[in-house]
Amino acid sequence: MEVTRIIEVTDEISAAFNYLIPQLSSSSAIPSKEQLQEIATNDSLFIARDPEDGGKILGSLTLVTFRIPTGIRCWIEDVVVDETARGKGIGEALTWAALARAADMGARTVDLTSRPSREAANRLYQKVGFKLRESNLYRYNL
Repeated sequence: MEVTRIIEVTDEISAAFNYLIPQLSSSSAIPSKEQLQEIATNDSLFIARDPEDGGKILGSLTLVTFRIPTGIRCWIEDVVVDETARGKGIGEALTWAALARAADMGARTVDLTSRPSREAANRLYQKVGFKLRESNLYRYNL
């Protein structure tokens, strides 16, 4: 598996999100090539390719980074692996790449959320070393 951080969004990468995003969320719109480029420019957008399958893009992850007065914060968001390739270590490879990038940027911690119903994802995050935090997560709908 080859994991790369995207700097320039190509038509191929944009097309991959056409089949990956619906596997992540049935209610979210598929991002345009321009929106993906904005993410790649402002944050860290990773993709995973299978060199044994012609380099097909089989997963993606976004590492959101921002500075606050107490340091650099990083969040892993929108991790998705093509349903035909799950269980092959793609999510783990994407996660390790994001953690390495966060460390390179000077972050001391990386956070993420995962619904309890995503059992495989939760096992993965615990395997990698994430610890469940005692916290309240609040959301305000606009």
